[in-house]
Amino acid sequence: MFRIITVEREYGSGGAEISRRLAEHLGWKLWDQSLTQEIAKQANVDQAAVQRCDERRDSPFHRLAKVFWRGSYETSMPLRGAQDFDADAMVEMVHQVLTKVAEDGNSVIVGRGAPYVLRNRPDVFHVFLYAPRAEKLRRVQRSGKSLKDAEDLIDTVDRDRMTFIAHYFRADWPTRALYSLMINTVMGDDKVISVILDTMRLLEGKSQP
Repeated sequence: MFRIITVEREYGSGGAEISRRLAEHLGWKLWDQSLTQEIAKQANVDQAAVQRCDERRDSPFHRLAKVFWRGSYETSMPLRGAQDFDADAMVEMVHQVLTKVAEDGNSVIVGRGAPYVLRNRPDVFHVFLYAPRAEKLRRVQRSGKSLKDAEDLIDTVDRDRMTFIAHYFRADWPTRALYSLMINTVMGDDKVISVILDTMRLLEGKSQP
């Protein structure tokens, strides 16, 4: 039986709203912004520090500066504080938090590399949401962004996610073999949620002896 749903998504495909409604329908906990809050809590940094690292690698300058600092005479001193919380630290915390979330079950997890961290658990249903560019532009503009801002976000956010997954998980983004279902959200949120639930039930039925 599936106890966890991970939702990976192209930017602008409606992943956040679909995940929220899916969790609400199931009566499960949604781990989206709350995951950022939990990582910040566990790492003892503010949420802004986590958001800066969220699904993106550190800049080359940040990495060089970190290596330089750790190579200084104070190399034995641990790095602490929000200014030192980087993508490496975040990925380590993500592994810890997601492992605990999966053990507790009954959760919908949005992004953050969850399909890769939890790839070996049989009780996780992995979903990937995508959409045509025009649909993504429509959704992003509906949230209040200008056309130019929407185009810039669609062009850059997924590129950051691709780089992040390649670096930390040595995998393509998306890794199609990971997902139980990949679905085009142009059909509308209600139908997407129905397809997800129906496919889960179908696969659970097939797994019965």
